[in-house]
Amino acid sequence: MMLIPDAEHDELVLGERPLIVCDIDEVVLEFVTPFQAFLMDQGHELRPTSFRLNGNVFSLAHGTETPHEEVARLLEAFFAGQDDWQTPVLEAAHSLERLSDQADIVFLTAMPPRHREVRRRLLSRHGFDFPMIATEAAKGPAVLALHGTRAQPVVFIDDIFVNLQSVRTHVPQTLLLNLIANDAFRALAPHPGEGVTIAADWPHAEELIRAHFDAIAV
Repeated sequence: MMLIPDAEHDELVLGERPLIVCDIDEVVLEFVTPFQAFLMDQGHELRPTSFRLNGNVFSLAHGTETPHEEVARLLEAFFAGQDDWQTPVLEAAHSLERLSDQADIVFLTAMPPRHREVRRRLLSRHGFDFPMIATEAAKGPAVLALHGTRAQPVVFIDDIFVNLQSVRTHVPQTLLLNLIANDAFRALAPHPGEGVTIAADWPHAEELIRAHFDAIAV
């Protein structure tokens, strides 16, 4: 396994099994819903009219759009205190626990590495006891670094189409699944692009992954 630059991670030991690389925000941990609550607590609100944060956050006091630098500050504060706000996505822990009987599972989050320890505690609290990588580097090269030239099947799950297409470019044999927990943002999301399958929820994702493994095993 190659090293992933500018990353902090738990101990990573992959066996001779399929690999599932899984994003965290909006995939196994709710992000949009708790971030909305956090913003309200800070005197702002999220008005989802497009699939992004900037341009959709407004001051409660003045009704004006919150500047990008203030959104960045709020996001940083949210990640610093994420363990007070974020909750697990429905069925995520159960599905991954079942899949772990057949595959190795690694979390790959685009969160700044300085927040890794808080997120690690939060994940473990909710039963997500799988190794985690925190890096703001592109996800395609990161998955390639993890999987390398291994012959085993690989799956990548993410909510952002840029990340999915990055992995498609670097590890084209990957089963790519797009999963978004928040209903409002899922409705606003652009199509994730060619070669990506949209999973409605975790039971659906689990079904797609098992079918992929079974097809390769035949």
